[in-house]
This record gives sequence, structure tokens and C-alpha cells, in this order.
Amino acid sequence: MRLTPARLFARATAVPVAAAAAWLLVAFPLLVAGVFTPLAGALLGVPAVLAAAVLLPRLVPDLAEDGLPWWPLAATVLIAAAFAAVQLVYHGETLVIRRDPASYAQFTAWIAQNGSLPIPQQRPLIAGDDPALSYGSLAYYEVGRSVWPQFLAGAPLLFSVGHWIGGLDGMLLVPPIAGALGVFVFGGLAARLVGARWAPLAALLLAVCLPQQWASRATYSEPVAQVLMLGALLLAYDAFARRAGARGRWGAPHALAAAAGVAFGLGLVVRIDALRDLLPVVGFVGLLLLARRGQAVPLLGGLAVGLGYGFAAGFGLSKPYLDYLSASLDPLLAISAAVVVAVAAATALLWRRGVPRTDRPAWLPTAAAGLALLVVAALALRPLVYTHRGHGDEATAAYIGQVQGIEGLALDPDRTYDEMSLYWVGWYVGLSTVLFAGLGVALLVRRVLRRTDPQWALPLLLLVWTVATTLARPAITPDHPWASRRLVVLVLPAFVLIGVWFVAWLTRRLREGEGRAARGLAAAAAAFCAVVMTAPTAVTAAGVMDYRSDVGTVAATRSLCDAIPSDASVVIVDGLYHNYMQLVRGMCGVPTAAITAADPVADAVRVVDEIRARGRTPVVAASEPDRIERIVPPGTPVLHPFEVQSAQDPSTLMRPPSGAWAFHGDVWLAVVG
Repeated sequence: MRLTPARLFARATAVPVAAAAAWLLVAFPLLVAGVFTPLAGALLGVPAVLAAAVLLPRLVPDLAEDGLPWWPLAATVLIAAAFAAVQLVYHGETLVIRRDPASYAQFTAWIAQNGSLPIPQQRPLIAGDDPALSYGSLAYYEVGRSVWPQFLAGAPLLFSVGHWIGGLDGMLLVPPIAGALGVFVFGGLAARLVGARWAPLAALLLAVCLPQQWASRATYSEPVAQVLMLGALLLAYDAFARRAGARGRWGAPHALAAAAGVAFGLGLVVRIDALRDLLPVVGFVGLLLLARRGQAVPLLGGLAVGLGYGFAAGFGLSKPYLDYLSASLDPLLAISAAVVVAVAAATALLWRRGVPRTDRPAWLPTAAAGLALLVVAALALRPLVYTHRGHGDEATAAYIGQVQGIEGLALDPDRTYDEMSLYWVGWYVGLSTVLFAGLGVALLVRRVLRRTDPQWALPLLLLVWTVATTLARPAITPDHPWASRRLVVLVLPAFVLIGVWFVAWLTRRLREGEGRAARGLAAAAAAFCAVVMTAPTAVTAAGVMDYRSDVGTVAATRSLCDAIPSDASVVIVDGLYHNYMQLVRGMCGVPTAAITAADPVADAVRVVDEIRARGRTPVVAASEPDRIERIVPPGTPVLHPFEVQSAQDPSTLMRPPSGAWAFHGDVWLAVVG
């Protein structure tokens, strides 16, 4: 069978999601069993990945474009490869916990080296049950005699492969590759929904935009989630490219639908927010059942398997994190249960009637398109009439007040800036793309409801729902680029995809005229639109894309670990423990605890004696040397093995981020002989 550009483009862009899903299906049970080791990964995970990457793409149908040249595939590959190269050059070394990437990095380092959870406190190796000691820190919860990491295990399970191959350096190189694969998969999705010749433009716009680059330079979970969610949409498109009746034999459409469901569900292993994003998929399954489509049951079964993994990851390995999120998670769980019940009930009631006719009455599709435009307009006008306040968190409010002072804004620390969310999108992909996407979504809503573009039904349901709910309530500390991570997985891809679709639609309409003039006008319009979409995106990205965050942290971590004896027990005597306790415990591999009292001297002296009494070497650590000198015997050398002066991400509220802030990291310690 000849490997045409249409066939290779379709199959190659399905490989990343197939490989990622296969790895998670094998790696997560290994972690639960406590045997997540390089040997187990090689014996079980690698064959699963190879089988999925080879066999599943063979079921993918060719792109439906006759005479497709090679250049769209070559250009999309080149864009993804260039993205990977740039990100690898500028990747960060964020290991000190201040925000999420270092939390994921420490999570990864622990499971890559130990293969299991939870993290033991090792109290007997420090000072037993001494009441002065604390074992929790930022993003690491002390629960009984264990420590549990904050987030979900999906991204660390993938990052661990890099750690096994190249240690800390290898781990930090995985996110840039994941981000590049997200760009490549997105190009494949655009090739299916818009056209292969438009895929390079879509991939370029996503690759250039600041949040896509920024989130791929550190160990964030968003690039991994993006591969799964966009890849699931891609597989779902392929599954429904061929009709399969409810009573038909099992074939490629059924297998692809099951794979799409698994990939959708595994998004929950990576991000708890995926539960909200997947609600439209449940409704779509109901429509498939009413339409008697054979892909309905495989899609539902795959989704159930993936969600089963996700709930096991959340409630089994990240329960303290879910408890922390209970104020927002519990309502989401209730809404999800209500959606499942409502879809089941509606499917039962409409079983004999079939799928409702969305093209009747005739005015309904046009009215829905108008409503879509009104929603976009409301989001654009919201900052003019409304200011949202109420973080519900004193620390967040205090930080927002600090950033407002730096930026010269009026002090309003309780402000959430939620009403600015559509403007955030405009910063990162340009107002032209926002305008084109707004017009495009109205057209697509009308066409889908008129049943002229059924292939857009699921993508439109999922993307419009996610964009609307995310922009309505971003639910994140609103400084940038930090807040832009909410947009990475689906929101920015949605604007780019629908915006490019609108440009393609406009170009085709202009080309419908006769003669060279029509063709020339269409080409000029396409070029103009491409420029006005790409240029502002690139200008914004240039603001923070010329530095590496936390450079020197890997070398400083190695120096710190070399300074701590292998038989040491470390006690941290000031606020340093918030940021460094898990780094010392997990990356240096020694028992670690903190004394959180306002005046820790007496407690620290007692704990040092208790450590010595257990036959271990006491090590006292702090952020400043004088805090150690008050505790250790006179003449004990105080060392400074961890010293980093580097760049870190800035924080802005009312303008796109531009330029790095300074990062200073210091750990002082004394080895008590």
C-alpha cells in the first residue's frame, strides 16, 4: 500500500496520543502497585507504547483530500521541530517550589527514584514523634505519617522517562518535547477539520503564541494534557469518518472510538479540570446512541476506562489535594453526576424518536449563531461594566496587592480580574484571531445545527463549552504569564482552529468567483489574514521568550546534595522549608523535617541531640547563616552549597508579560559533628 502524503499526515499525527495513552495505561498501575521502576517500564510500558504507536495509526483513514502534495506535512513537521528546538534551548530549571512546575518536578523526581507513593516521613531517623517537627511544605501535604504530593500523577509519569534516561537534566527536557507534540497533533486536527493546506498556519499560530512556549519550558502538566485532549478529538474525528451501524461488526471505527474515549478520560489523570471539559462528551455519547451509531458504546467504554484511571489517581494518590479543592470540586462532581443522569434520562425518553431535528424550526440555527455572537460580545464588553472581586484567599490577595503596586495600579487586592479573560486571549493570539474565531464559531454553530458539517459536532461542543466556562471563571491567580496556563490545553487551540477555519471559509468563498481576479483576491485575503493573525502573536511572545528561568538550579541542587552526608537527617529551622523541604528530601534522599516555631533555637538543639542519639549525622539548614549559628556548637562551619541568582517569570495584571524578574535562591547548612 503506497504511503501517500494524505495517509502519512493522518497516521503520523495520531502517533503522539496513542503513545501517551498507552504509557499512562501501563505506568499508572505500576505506580499504584509501588513498582514504577525503569525495569518495569521497559518490560511493560515500552512494548505497549510501540504496539499502540504502530497498530492504532494503521486504522486511521487517509485525509479526505485528493492530490495532496507533501509540503503541508513537511511544513507542519518543520514547525513542530523548530518549536522543540527553541524550547530545548530555552528550557527552565525550576526545581525550587514557588509554583506548580517545581511541584511537578519534585513529584517526578520522587516516583522516578522510588517508584511508589506516598512519601514516608521517616520520623524514626530524625527525632521520632517530637511535636516541634513538621513534615509538610508547599504542595506537599503531611497526612499521618506520610507526605502526599499535590497534583495528579499523569504528567510526572511521563516526565519520569526523561529522569530515568538523563536524571534531572533529562526530566527537564521532556516538557519541550511534549509541547512540540501538542503543536504537531494540533496540526493534524486542523488538517482534518479545516484542510491539510491550512494545517501549517494553524500549527504556526499555536507554536508562536506565548503561553504555548512558556508552558513547554518547565514541568507544567498542560502540554501533556494538550496532547491527550487534542489527540482524542483527532481520533474521534477519524472514528466517525466512516459510518458504523449499531449492529455492525467490530472494525476500525469502533477501535478508534474506544481509543478516543480512553484518551479523553486519561486527561483526568493529568488535570482535575478535565472533568469539567469532558461533560460535552457525555452528551455527545447520548446523541450517538439515539443515532444508532456503532461507535457510541466503544466511545463510552473507553471514556469510562480513562475516567476510572483519573478518579483512582485523584482519590487514591492525590486525596489531600482534592480535599483542598473541595469547595469547587464538590459542586463539579455534583454537576457531573447530574449531567450523566440527565443524558441517560433524555436518551431513554427519546430512544424511539431518535436524534432531535436541530434544523427545525428553520430559524433555530440562525438564532443559535446570533446567540454565539452575543456571548462573544458580552465577554468583550464585560470589563466595561463589571469588576469581579473575591479571591477567598488572603495570601492570593496579598500577592495581587504587591503586583498592583509594582505595576502602578490602584490598590485593589481583592480583585480577581476574571472579567479580563477574553482580553488575555487577545494578548496572546491577537485581536484579529479573536475576531475571526468569533465569526467562525457563529457560522459553525449554524452549519452544525443545519446538519451540513456534522464532523464539527463534537469538536464544537467540547471547545465552545471549555472556552465559555474557562473565560467565564478562570479560577486562577490572575498574574501573567501564570494565568495564561488556563488557556493552553483547549482555549487557545480553539481560537486558533476556528479562526483559521473562518479564514479558509472566506478564502473559498472569494475563490468562487470567475477568473484570475477571484483567485488573486482569495490569495491576497488569505495572505493578509495570515499576517494579521501571526504578527501580533509573535510580538507578544517576544516579551518573555528570551530568558531561561531558574538557570543554575540543577548544579546548585547537586552541590547541596553533595554537602549533605548520606547518613544525615536534616532539620530546617526557618521558612526555607516551604520551598526546599521536598527538594532536600526527594532529590538528596535524606530524611527531612522542619521546625516552625517562632523561636526555634531550643527545639532545634533538642532535635539535633535526638538525631545524634539515633546514630545519624544532624544537618541544620536555613535561609541565612546567623539562624544556624545560634543552634550549632561554636566553631561549626556554616556552608553555602546552594546559591542561585537567575531569572524567573514576571507577573503582570493589565498588560502582557515582558521581561524577566530576578530569582535568588540560597540554602545555608551546617553539618553537626
